[in-house]
Amino acid sequence: MAVNLKGRNFLTLMDFTPEEIRYMLDLAHDLKAKKRAGIVNHLLKGKNIVLLFEKTSTRTRCAFEVAAMDEGAGVTFLDSGSSQMGKKESLEDTAKVLGRFYDGIEYRGYKQSVVEELAEHAGVPVWNGLTDVDHPTQILADMLTIEEHVAKPLNKVKVVFVGDVRNNMAYAWMYGCAKMGMHFVAYGPKELCDEVDSSVLERAREVAKETGATIEVSHEKSALKGADVIYTDIWASMGEEAQIPERVKLLTPYRVDMDLIKATENDDVIFLHCLPSFHDFETTMAKGQKDEGYDIREVTDEVFRSRFSKVFDEAENRMHTIKAVIVATIA
Repeated sequence: MAVNLKGRNFLTLMDFTPEEIRYMLDLAHDLKAKKRAGIVNHLLKGKNIVLLFEKTSTRTRCAFEVAAMDEGAGVTFLDSGSSQMGKKESLEDTAKVLGRFYDGIEYRGYKQSVVEELAEHAGVPVWNGLTDVDHPTQILADMLTIEEHVAKPLNKVKVVFVGDVRNNMAYAWMYGCAKMGMHFVAYGPKELCDEVDSSVLERAREVAKETGATIEVSHEKSALKGADVIYTDIWASMGEEAQIPERVKLLTPYRVDMDLIKATENDDVIFLHCLPSFHDFETTMAKGQKDEGYDIREVTDEVFRSRFSKVFDEAENRMHTIKAVIVATIA
């Protein structure tokens, strides 16, 4: 059966069938190959999109802007300082206005309910660039990267997410792996394993029953064995400095170092990270915390720069998979 996603929102991978996700990945592979070959399609000529950013980003903004402009679309960027959304204008009214101007709306911020409300009222496709509980465009990019570097079909791949297993990337991976029949393990401190959102876990495991996926949460190091992908995320973001002492103490045993890589017993394992990463002390935050006595690196520089690391291929693939989402839904 042919897949047609025109007019669809992209809020979470849970809204799509495995066949629809496969279609977006195949489209991303194709669009990436054409870009590298210098083939210009202008599939979005005459279209305009708006990017609503309540939360800052380098990769998400650049990926959406370049992806849209590659295909001939116009782009408007609005951050929290240049939009009245939620302040002097309701989400509903903002969505209805922007839906009259634009062919698609991207939102990056905090509550999933915001992107859902925008989608309810916009009348045009709305794309989730990140919320507190999901990051579907990142997972598509990660899957594309896995297909480029792991010599297995996705449904034979084991992904181990290491560290704070309660965050939006861990949850987004649960959804993605469940949909594509993959083996996912959230590996972190027992205290955090016990705090994983039970509703997220239950939803993922319900889907896994249909696709053959395995969704696990573990604090046992044996969970690393056989991993094809080791994935992690930062332990603390800007504005969370007060939590750093406690988080460093809790998560230091789960820093991704070469010993952890070796524990997979897979010489072909790859390391992925959604970025930005604290892997050295060349950032203001990492250096400042080191001066205070705290090493906030979630991965060592040795691993980050090693042959196992595919993080920059992964970062580039944000653009190609986001382009696929835009083209599939509004072209």
